[in-house]
Amino acid sequence: MTLTVNDVKRIADLAYIEIDEGEAKETLIQLSGIFNLIETMQAVDTSTVEPMSHAQSVVQRLREDEVTETDQRELCQSIAPQVEAGLYLVPQVIE
Repeated sequence: MTLTVNDVKRIADLAYIEIDEGEAKETLIQLSGIFNLIETMQAVDTSTVEPMSHAQSVVQRLREDEVTETDQRELCQSIAPQVEAGLYLVPQVIE
């Protein structure tokens, strides 16, 4: 992608950033370097590389899925103002 100093000034204007001619030229050099790096990276053939979920080979330790607490549904619903068929009833707030 090729940018000009006018493009940099327009982008700065859209971002409400005041920029003078010298800063625009310096920013143009930096942005051109970034775009060149992106083009170089996109030129690499990655069709044989499998996608990774993480940059390092990390395995998460998982615990066994077992019940550790007793069912307290009846106890919790006994103090609720209104319950029907195991569901909490609340006042309608949207018409």
